[in-house]
Amino acid sequence: ENGKVRHRTIANISACSEDEIECIRLALKHKHDLAALTSVSKDISLVQGLSIGAVWVIWDIAKQIGIADALGPSREGRLALWQVIARIIDQGSRLSAVRLATSHSACDVLGLDDFNEEHLYRNLDWLSDKQEQIENRLFHNSQTETPPELFLYDVTSSYFEGTQNELAAFGYNRDKKKGKKQVVIGLLCSENGRPLSIEVFPGNSQDPKTLASQIRKTSERFGGKDVTFVGDRGMIKSKQIENLLENGFHYITAITKPQIESLIKKNVIQMSLFDQDLAEIAVDDETIRHILRRNPIRAVEIQCSREDRLLSVRREVGKKNEYLKEHSRAKTDVALRHIKGRIAKLKVSKWLSPSVSDRKILLTIDEDALGEESKLDGCYVLKTDLEKEKIGKNEIHSRYKDLALVEWAFRTSKTVELEMRPIHVRLASRTRGHALVVMLAYLIVRELAERWKDIETTVGEGVRELTMLCTTEIHVKGKPGCNKIPLPRSSIRDLLTEAKVRLPEVLPIRDARVATKKKLTESRKKSKNQ
Repeated sequence: ENGKVRHRTIANISACSEDEIECIRLALKHKHDLAALTSVSKDISLVQGLSIGAVWVIWDIAKQIGIADALGPSREGRLALWQVIARIIDQGSRLSAVRLATSHSACDVLGLDDFNEEHLYRNLDWLSDKQEQIENRLFHNSQTETPPELFLYDVTSSYFEGTQNELAAFGYNRDKKKGKKQVVIGLLCSENGRPLSIEVFPGNSQDPKTLASQIRKTSERFGGKDVTFVGDRGMIKSKQIENLLENGFHYITAITKPQIESLIKKNVIQMSLFDQDLAEIAVDDETIRHILRRNPIRAVEIQCSREDRLLSVRREVGKKNEYLKEHSRAKTDVALRHIKGRIAKLKVSKWLSPSVSDRKILLTIDEDALGEESKLDGCYVLKTDLEKEKIGKNEIHSRYKDLALVEWAFRTSKTVELEMRPIHVRLASRTRGHALVVMLAYLIVRELAERWKDIETTVGEGVRELTMLCTTEIHVKGKPGCNKIPLPRSSIRDLLTEAKVRLPEVLPIRDARVATKKKLTESRKKSKNQ
């Protein structure tokens, strides 16, 4: 280098045994021709190793986007990273994550020693204790010098099949699972939809009451100064607006249909404004701005839904009339009560009413009431206290629509690739640790989706393809020497190239024992005896 010879130590083999040194010498000598290596000595054999493709790629992405650094190099940090990787490869319990490590190169790649499911359960407690530090590191690793000015926030729920979770309670179930306890999960995101923090609340927590802790996070942990919160109409209400204003924050939200109707009655809003592409009015001495729009696609959807509900009621009436005709002793008031219940359930009672005439149920549509209800189809009104000079109506509308990014994060985390539920833990701390694992896994899935967007594959398909790439273990005299990574097939090479990940040629084998304490055979015998 520049006319001088420079030396660099690649590895120190002083502590290696003679067998290990011989293994290294042979591996380097024949690294381009494994067939020649096996013919050198009968003591050398090639054995199919563990799957490495998916583990290596996810681990490398975790390093690139700062997750590995946020979790730290400690054993607990590496165990947490394995839980994240396992969540992406194959969703399941801590028990299944241990079994997964027996067929994937988790220990070799992450440098882990022996572990079982009890270590992973305790690791969830560690994650819960360190959550604030981990989220802060992630935020500062990804944030530019400019302080954030806009945050997206929304909540969802996740239900339980069991009843023993410490945070589980009955509440408004967004999954429409009646009789199921649940937890409420709040997700705070940056303006581009990148999750910054996740928080688990008791299942009976109301959406607006979860906002106060998010306000504290943005001001105390994320350096928020002139911050704007974006939340839906069920999240940011009058009390929450007062709380935001007290902290010097701004808001973008929507108002409810009754509030829109109230403004129309007061002549603050005219229906003609909804005919514009995007209209704006100011109230309260122009300190509050309302952005009005009618979504024509949504209007058609609502109209089709209303027609479907009407058709459903008519079918039910037809069945009841047929029954009354065939059964002379059947009571009409019972049939009428059933139809009224059906109408109430489908929420069409404002404009549809049943009556009885000559043992026949008739339906009457109140056209005026129907017209009154349908006039606001597809209409919505946004509300904000941001000044016109700071932000225009089009950008306000765009920022509110960005809440769809949070909804997408929930959809991916609860279903699709990550499957947050079933939540196989009971303690509150472990429930929170589980939620953090899912959030970190989503960050990686989100990054892979962006990098693989130009190839015909989903993240799930890509990860399954990568799991097909296994190592080749080189054994000397029956003892493991090292892992040789074979040349991947073209489809896997494409995934690696697009993900900007390079595989190593050789990987050391760690003598780690990963096994579950709970055996499936014992569970099966117990179940059979019961």
